[in-house]
Amino acid sequence: MATHTLSILKPSVNNLTVRIFVRAAGLDFEEVDVWGKKSTPDFLAKDPADLTPLLEEEGLPKGSLWESCAIMQYLCNKHGLDRFYPTDPGQRAMVDSAMFYLIGTFYPLLARATYPALGFGQYAGEVATADVSDELKEQARKDAEAALATPLEAFNSFFLAGRPFVGGDEPSIADLRWAATLEFLRAIDYAFPAWAEDYLERMEGALGDAYSEPVADVRGYIDYVKTQAG
Repeated sequence: MATHTLSILKPSVNNLTVRIFVRAAGLDFEEVDVWGKKSTPDFLAKDPADLTPLLEEEGLPKGSLWESCAIMQYLCNKHGLDRFYPTDPGQRAMVDSAMFYLIGTFYPLLARATYPALGFGQYAGEVATADVSDELKEQARKDAEAALATPLEAFNSFFLAGRPFVGGDEPSIADLRWAATLEFLRAIDYAFPAWAEDYLERMEGALGDAYSEPVADVRGYIDYVKTQAG
């Protein structure tokens, strides 16, 4: 039996983040694809938030943990994976800040911009879930897409600032979270700035199959969605 069990949804970038991480870190893990199997009493008993990825292992106080960044932070702390999550307070603060900036600022915009194209449900209270015209929903989506440029440039000019990765010479867990998220922008054929394309190429080059294997599921899903839309 594997040390770590991950319940995942293969088309999800949140899941992709941890799927890349466990491979790059060389951890012993088992993946359980729960597509169409969430929201059951058994799943909700260990994951009342009904979220993936879900990590299960004996060392956790309640046996399970969700949220991709929290999972990576926990596994780095437990296994001493300093190359992904530096112990120096200043360097760790940069990694944490980059992840939280994505979660709090960039990802909500990305979800509004890409979820309609991907066929994913939007969050309650969003324009996309309101009783308004399709034209207004599409305008809100376009506004979110346009707004992505500002946090993207902030990530480049501050967190990268001439370095190949947030982690310096090697990818950190913040880099994994950003790269996985950027993959979703392929769904709307987003015009990446040149630095972002180079960044994704560096990530895949640095991590090899640990990146290429799981990201193929996300890219394949995006290609499928585009085919259906066409």
